[in-house]
Amino acid sequence: MFNSKFGSIPKFYVRAPGRVNIIGEHIDYCGYSVLPMAVEQDMLIAVEPVKTHTLQLANMNSLYPDFNTSTKNIQIDKTKPLWHNYFLCGFKGIQEHFGLSDLTGMNCLVDGTIPPSSGLSSSSALVCCAGLVTLTALGMNLSKVELAEICAKSERYIGTEGGGMDQSISFLAEEGTAKLIEFSPLRATDVKLPSGAVFVIANSCVEMNKAATSHFNIRVMECRLAAKLLAKYKSLQWDKVLRLEEVQAHLGVSLEEMLLITEDALHPEPYSPEEVCRCLGISLQELRTQILSPNTQDVLIFKLYQRAKHVYSEAARVLQFKKVCEEAPDNMVQLLGELMNQSHVSCRDMYECSCPELDQLVDICRSFGAQGSRLTGAGWGGCTVSLVPADKLPSFLANVHEAYYQSSDRSRAPEQQSLFATKPGGGALVFLEA
Repeated sequence: MFNSKFGSIPKFYVRAPGRVNIIGEHIDYCGYSVLPMAVEQDMLIAVEPVKTHTLQLANMNSLYPDFNTSTKNIQIDKTKPLWHNYFLCGFKGIQEHFGLSDLTGMNCLVDGTIPPSSGLSSSSALVCCAGLVTLTALGMNLSKVELAEICAKSERYIGTEGGGMDQSISFLAEEGTAKLIEFSPLRATDVKLPSGAVFVIANSCVEMNKAATSHFNIRVMECRLAAKLLAKYKSLQWDKVLRLEEVQAHLGVSLEEMLLITEDALHPEPYSPEEVCRCLGISLQELRTQILSPNTQDVLIFKLYQRAKHVYSEAARVLQFKKVCEEAPDNMVQLLGELMNQSHVSCRDMYECSCPELDQLVDICRSFGAQGSRLTGAGWGGCTVSLVPADKLPSFLANVHEAYYQSSDRSRAPEQQSLFATKPGGGALVFLEA
């Protein structure tokens, strides 16, 4: 395929994996630790550096049209999350990190086994893959942590205000272990998962593209506003605060205490932009231009209490999950399952990032033997992850397949991409052509 497309052969290949977030949803951009693992599904790019200043991109999937551009003038259109823009994010991130204006061209053929818009991080895997491709073509070196930080920052060129989990696990993953990913500074710690159970991913077949909708960025802004109101309530320098974790750090209190402070400081009724302005003593113009992102400036209601409650309780669940994994009590699988179930309830009710199909799929998974089941990824569609005792796996897969996928509209989804057991995979790699 590469030869027929470009009339030559690739010099090297790069792969970057997708991920499943076991627990810790929508809290990385609030500054809190998360607990993902890489999946075996990945993005793969075959690369030939060329002497011209042209970047030529082709995709094995005919749904994604070819694209070419000059390396001297990389433009990323935020209004359209087209596949090649994710590649350009990774490319531009490396370019800007090294301050290079004159980059060599490349012929690249992209293939992937991560189902798109499924919450398994296909877009971030493509950004990471492109970053590593560009670095390799330049003959430069960076640490995995540096690469993850550059790619997390550069994915924002597409307009998504993400937190860095997806890029971090794509680079820092190791086979056989999940990772606790902590931020500021970025670091990853092994978390040994229970041996008697497996994680099963089930795709709801409802697609959700983070960059194409404003749901995701509205949640980021609601968390930012909640952080500022909590900081003001506690007489902190609220104008300097961006994340909910910063409020906790400044106060030096526990997550449990932050939940109590949230109860006191915020009300469950939604806030209007005008009320937010009154609380902070600023004008609507200042709110829109100095705090909100461009695509959230017209939002009319903000649910600050609910979002803060989710974030602080979910951050606590992540730490509890890690503790149970370390202590490995006899009822470990049951305890971990309960934490996953609590996480889903919070995502559904407090963060409102579920959808009817995900809720139905979670219920089906639990009814057929999953100890825990929850949405994973941004939500509003995409996948669930379930913790299933190993001895129940065959019957679980058969029953869930029948109950959820045999209905006519979902049976078109490629089977192996819809429902599969997974184990922790390795991180991004470069293969050189022998």
